[in-house]
Amino acid sequence: MSNPLIQLQQLGQSPWYDNIRRGLIMSGELQGLIAEDGVCGLTSNPAIFEKAISGSAEYAGALRALARAGRSPQEIYEAVAIADIQWAADLLLPVYEKTQGRDGFVSLEVSPHLANNTAGTIEEGLRLAAEVGRANLMIKVPGTQAGVPAIAQLIGAGINVNVTLLFALDNSLQVAEAYLAGLEKRAARGGDLAAVASVASFFISRIDSMVDQQLQDQLPKAGKASQRLALRNLAGKAAIANAKLTYASYQQLCAGPRWQQLAAKGARPQRLLWASTSTKNPAYRDVIYVEELIGADTVNTLPDATLRAFRDHGVARPTLGEGLEEAREVMASLEELGIPMAEVTRKLQEEAVRLFVEPFDKLLAAIAAQTAATPRPA
Repeated sequence: MSNPLIQLQQLGQSPWYDNIRRGLIMSGELQGLIAEDGVCGLTSNPAIFEKAISGSAEYAGALRALARAGRSPQEIYEAVAIADIQWAADLLLPVYEKTQGRDGFVSLEVSPHLANNTAGTIEEGLRLAAEVGRANLMIKVPGTQAGVPAIAQLIGAGINVNVTLLFALDNSLQVAEAYLAGLEKRAARGGDLAAVASVASFFISRIDSMVDQQLQDQLPKAGKASQRLALRNLAGKAAIANAKLTYASYQQLCAGPRWQQLAAKGARPQRLLWASTSTKNPAYRDVIYVEELIGADTVNTLPDATLRAFRDHGVARPTLGEGLEEAREVMASLEELGIPMAEVTRKLQEEAVRLFVEPFDKLLAAIAAQTAATPRPA
């Protein structure tokens, strides 16, 4: 029986791996995922690096060496993170070359403290891209109000961008607009549009976690059995409906004249990337956020457990274009119940920024503690 992860590629979706740690690279495990499972990209974030660096002894020698050289905790973090990203990018370079720049990317995020700082995001994005020095690097930038103009500037400068922390359809359209604006700036300066790529990382499971809780909270207030049944039937539906409607809007954008003009000059589409695809609710199928979101010109970045589960028992078939009318009905029903998706997604983005700031600060504190006894240069 063929590997379902390989089948994803045959259906036009690229499986990326949402994980990084030094042992994964040095042991050959990442190379095995690339060769055997068709993994064709890698994403990281502050929480992943915090777990990798604080949760193992793999980095102890590097941390001490950098501390002896007089580096600050922030500088130490960046040095080890950049080294890991470079090694992963080198492993994925054959994929990047084989796919002519469609896949083979590794993502590195700007500091989460810059989520509301446009100028700081641009400056750090340019700096990190230069320090990593790999054509198949993507700089991760949050799709916040301050992040959107930074995306346009970085794309215009020829930096590949992974736009992260997207939850709302409207926000994804703002990000797409920023991508188009960046490409147009680059084209006006005579830049090569085919040399720059972008994905828009749309978060999935966290939406169901929040919406399902709100539905649960309304159950005791429902006076009729039919009302309780309607509330229960909406559980686990919001995230997939939201993603399917966003994908339909993406397809409409790609059919429009503005994009077609850029495509004629060699521009690549900004693909939707499904993030947060692990299943938080044990009552749901553990691969539901993979199986229900398979479509052409998309990416799914899978955490380790989800990747292994889908490889074991996932079913790969084109599902993204199905059930659009049902998706609209789900959104309308939630609105009628006083659960507007605009409010849900706003709260989730704000929460997501905080959830990346906290592990980032925890990581810097752990580096400081682990290197406190290391002699520093006089």
